[in-house]
Amino acid sequence: MYLNCHSFHSLRYGTIPLNDLIGQAVTCGVKAMALTDINTVTGIYDFIKGCETVGIKPLVGMEFRSENQMHYIGLAKNANGLAEMNRFLTSYNFSKEALPIYAPEFDSVFIIYTLENAPEILRENEFIGLRPEEVSKLFTLELKRKIAKMVVLQPVTFRTKKEFNLHKILRAIDSNVLLSKLTEADYCKTSEVLQPLEFLISHYAEYPEIIQNTEKLINECNFTFDFTTPKNKKFYTNNRQTDIALLTSLAQQGLLWRYGKKNQQAKAQVEKELKVIDQLEFSGYFLITWDIIRYSNSRGFMHIGRGSGANSIIAYCLGITDICPLELDLYFERFLNENRKSPPDFDIDWSWKERDVILEYIFNRYGKEYVAFCGTNVEFKYRSIFREVGKVFGLPKEELDLLAKNPMKLHETNSIVKLVQDYGMMLEKYPNQRSMHSCGILISEEPITNYTPLEMPPKGFPIVLFDMHVAEDIGFEKFDILSQRGIGHIDDSVKLIEKNRGIRVNIRDTSISKNEAVANSYLAQGKTIGCFYIESPAMRGLLRRLKCDNYKTLVAASSIIRPGVAKSGMMKEYIFRHNNPSQFEYFHDVFKEQLGETYGIMVYQEDVIKIALHYGGLAAADGDILRRAMSGKGRSLEALQKVKDNFFASCAQKGHPPTLSEEIYRQIESFAGYSFCKAHSASYAVESYQSLYLKVYYPVEFMVAVINNQGGFYRTEVYVHEARMAGATVHNPCVNKSNYETNVYGTDVYLGFMHLLSLDSKMALFIESDREKNGDFLSLEDFINRIPMGIESIKILIFIGAFQFTAKTKNQLLVIASLLLNNLKPENKNLMLMQEPLKEYTLPNLERSIYEDAFDEIELLSFPVSCTVFDLLQTKYRGEVMAKDLVIHHKKQVKMLAYLISRKQVPTKKGNMYFGTWIDNEGTYFDTVHFPDNLLQYPFQGGGCYLLLGFVEVDYHFPTVTIAKMAKMPFVPDPRYMDAKDQYRTQQQIKEDVSSTHRAPYPQEHEINLPRHKMRY
Repeated sequence: MYLNCHSFHSLRYGTIPLNDLIGQAVTCGVKAMALTDINTVTGIYDFIKGCETVGIKPLVGMEFRSENQMHYIGLAKNANGLAEMNRFLTSYNFSKEALPIYAPEFDSVFIIYTLENAPEILRENEFIGLRPEEVSKLFTLELKRKIAKMVVLQPVTFRTKKEFNLHKILRAIDSNVLLSKLTEADYCKTSEVLQPLEFLISHYAEYPEIIQNTEKLINECNFTFDFTTPKNKKFYTNNRQTDIALLTSLAQQGLLWRYGKKNQQAKAQVEKELKVIDQLEFSGYFLITWDIIRYSNSRGFMHIGRGSGANSIIAYCLGITDICPLELDLYFERFLNENRKSPPDFDIDWSWKERDVILEYIFNRYGKEYVAFCGTNVEFKYRSIFREVGKVFGLPKEELDLLAKNPMKLHETNSIVKLVQDYGMMLEKYPNQRSMHSCGILISEEPITNYTPLEMPPKGFPIVLFDMHVAEDIGFEKFDILSQRGIGHIDDSVKLIEKNRGIRVNIRDTSISKNEAVANSYLAQGKTIGCFYIESPAMRGLLRRLKCDNYKTLVAASSIIRPGVAKSGMMKEYIFRHNNPSQFEYFHDVFKEQLGETYGIMVYQEDVIKIALHYGGLAAADGDILRRAMSGKGRSLEALQKVKDNFFASCAQKGHPPTLSEEIYRQIESFAGYSFCKAHSASYAVESYQSLYLKVYYPVEFMVAVINNQGGFYRTEVYVHEARMAGATVHNPCVNKSNYETNVYGTDVYLGFMHLLSLDSKMALFIESDREKNGDFLSLEDFINRIPMGIESIKILIFIGAFQFTAKTKNQLLVIASLLLNNLKPENKNLMLMQEPLKEYTLPNLERSIYEDAFDEIELLSFPVSCTVFDLLQTKYRGEVMAKDLVIHHKKQVKMLAYLISRKQVPTKKGNMYFGTWIDNEGTYFDTVHFPDNLLQYPFQGGGCYLLLGFVEVDYHFPTVTIAKMAKMPFVPDPRYMDAKDQYRTQQQIKEDVSSTHRAPYPQEHEINLPRHKMRY
């Protein structure tokens, strides 16, 4: 009888989580109910599963609304009915038009209107919904005539009075009005609750025909869904046989390309994988991915295939990945096995500049009716909750900021704040709005609107209205098409090297970069700024602690730096064992044989499979079930218990002592949830090597590419510093040498106009295009004549030195610009200079100091170019010790003068501490530690140079300075200002990179609980 139920997927309207709605229906004795969320089917698949579990017949549909006006409810008779509604709603979502007041003619959909908005003539499939409180209106003859077309309508939106208030708050948030400004038309009626079935039916006792109509409608709605069959595009060719034939042919060609003719191990692995892929009918999935890569290669794009797909030798042979699974002992079962009926995704990265081209190809190649992005539910989060709820209660911005930024215990205790907290906490984890999954693409066998309406967000690619978890549940496996700036660094570097040096580097040939000798020496020293994944202070410190000088150690480092692995204590233990190989014993011979590469520590997810296989005797596929279940990805506790029982039974059969098996299982249990996918790390490591190779041999071009891709971990200034340290002469933007992006000519680097934050980007691009068309600018007058730019923008270019080629001073240029432009009317511009000889102005020789130029640069770029920050200090002191010598000062006090690059806040048991990264006057990086008690007395005071006093600690080859005292050092007064209060203002614009982490404190050595000795039994 409940034909109009809303869950919290009716965004900013419904208040009831799906499971709670179903649970309440059971309590009220409901036998059938419809989920009709507003303009969406987000929850229907979970709803169907939940209802079937408790014996309720699920009906699915939608409530169609425009501008908060409910027009009608649609209920699907069957799968065709859902598809009809989806297509109908999609067309209006795409056109952005309002939905029509009356429903179109559907074949397999029942339509229910309210009493107020029903049309005069109803089609056969259309009905009027009568609410219990409206039954009394049936005394009129006119309405009595319509009883034959009436059904019970008891909408459900909330459960309690408090949830009704929450509903009103949601409506106010959605309408962006104060709660007190809502009208009755803005929110639901107070009767929209789920009542016991008998009580609901009792309202219609005098009109049994209405009850019969409702029961008939329920009986005729028979939407069923098969959750077991794959919904992805089934075949790349025409059928399964031709797919596997093509895949086999491509794999054989790739086998020859990757391994030559004689590698029997590779050949056997290819045959094994082909058999499993065919058995699970995943040939099409591989071939579609291969097709996307083939197109990418045809366009000359670079891609990185990563994730567990790199465990597959077929993926390697097809060129999807560049990771050899034999070299790293990767298990195909981690990616695909007989027990795993759905494959994990292929994760494929492109440059952020080229990803949209790949997406266009996918949508065009496989048909826009069949391809869409996965959706995602953006939930109400802590900060947004208090800001949104506080706003509708009328709190001013200052109070909203305090509520959003501070923990609840620091909030004020007045009655309004208490209400904001109460209702805010109710909203936690509620969906707030729908958005686009960052990378997940669905390619469907049937039109995708058979399953969902589509929305068209501003990015121009359609999205489905459910998330990746629902997609997986109903049989979709997404293709992850990602973008990252690291590939842009590599790709643009290669292009710049060819343009600047005439050298073509085939960086895709990983044999030239992976384990390259000089690159390995840079790696061991942590000289990796700008290199993908290995440039952060934490990673550079780890590389130095490990003296990492080879590919396999880099793969391990890429895993143990991950938060989960480090949190478990495995990072500390790995560093200890790497540096002290004689000070531990392998727990068991299997650990030495299988985990020797990582010193007996289960660093990788594949290691769990190895121990289950080689110690416990389980099949590799069962080992993967164990790994998935323990990492929280397994859905069945029953399956985990079964594998656990098999593990102990198999151990006993192999003659292992029970106490030993129990301890090994405990270790598996301890680390399975934290370990990282080895193939993922290996992919990162290969890309890191590619970046590092370019940094080693072509550092100037590489750093320009990093700058043009808008950096990585650090701000632009740091990469400009790296370019200068690599031998570049860095120049300010120049109208004749710079483009929108930064240019390089030999070792001369001209910063791009994009770095002038106050210059309009369209104007910057116009300068570039005009110069390409009409040649270099001859003078400031020539520039003004050609470029339609106002006086303020001209001044920006003058102050940054963009007209330095004219040999006139900035002050002289300012005078010329003012004379030409200040009194100029737009209509006279074309007549201004015409072809007449330019008038020569007699200009005073007004000199400017280097300090003035430097402060101009800080104001416009946020960092100086014509000098270093150290040149701007009042003091000439540069410190007693330089960063390069810190290693020889272990346990000694040092005094240093340094420029702050970045700081990271991390939690400890005693409060928050910071790690700082600095450069000294020689341009060398070093790191500091700031403990909580020290920070109270000597806090950071923003970007700039500091005098540091501290003690050096050398931890496995890596020196850090534990700070005892520090003080920020003043710049010289800014000579551009006469007023003393303004002379230090520009210094405040010097930046720093600040980051933080909210993890639990890392464990101490005694808390790691990983034995360093064999178990005696």
